[in-house]
Amino acid sequence: MSNQAVRYVTKSAAAAAGSIGVAATAVAAAALAASVVLSPVPDAASRMDGVHADLLRAVQLNQITLEQAASFEAKLAGRILG
Repeated sequence: MSNQAVRYVTKSAAAAAGSIGVAATAVAAAALAASVVLSPVPDAASRMDGVHADLLRAVQLNQITLEQAASFEAKLAGRILG
């Protein structure tokens, strides 16, 4: 086999392997998206517990003030709890 033929076969094989890798990544991403969409929705109390924990973490990291956290949590509680 000539050098050009060997290069062509090598490049073609590498391109095919790359295509398979991209396809596998796309399938994995689709499976993850489906699992997120089909996962059960947490109840309102669980959601508020998560919001409270996240806001406390933000206060500890000095990203927001305690007053801002309380105000935002009250707004979200009105929306989530109805």
